[in-house]
Amino acid sequence: MNIFGALLVAVLIGAILPLQGLVNARLGMHVGGPVVAAFVSFLVGTLMLGLYLLATRTPIALQGSLKLPAWIWAGGVFGAIYVACFTLLVPRIGAAGMICLAVLGQVTASLLLDQFGVLQAPKPVDWMRLLGALLVLVGVLLVVAPWRTPAKPASAHSNGSSLR
Repeated sequence: MNIFGALLVAVLIGAILPLQGLVNARLGMHVGGPVVAAFVSFLVGTLMLGLYLLATRTPIALQGSLKLPAWIWAGGVFGAIYVACFTLLVPRIGAAGMICLAVLGQVTASLLLDQFGVLQAPKPVDWMRLLGALLVLVGVLLVVAPWRTPAKPASAHSNGSSLR
């Protein structure tokens, strides 16, 4: 895949995230809350990945995995926290607010991880990268606009088809 294809896929994947949050929030209303919804979401995702691995006959190399450091498994923990919190917060701050605030957190953490070379990935922070982070912050403030009176949410259709 060339760089433009990769960029397009990244944008499309990013476009799915707010929908995932809204769907999981609605699911949480029916299954017992955001943590249960996150669990169900991960269960469905695990089943989908399992089917993909079976269909593509991808080998799974688990030999020696028990000898790996404990932190190497943190990705699943972080993912569970992210999805559960996303599911909890989207109804409160909206999909756009949640995505913007999550991106602000990602940019901030990424700059710190790069600067200090966490996991041997050093990339020093310079003024251009700091300016980019500042612009992200300004964008978040414009989208979230905490000083504005929140708009009244649209009422859900009686058949539950509304994503809100």
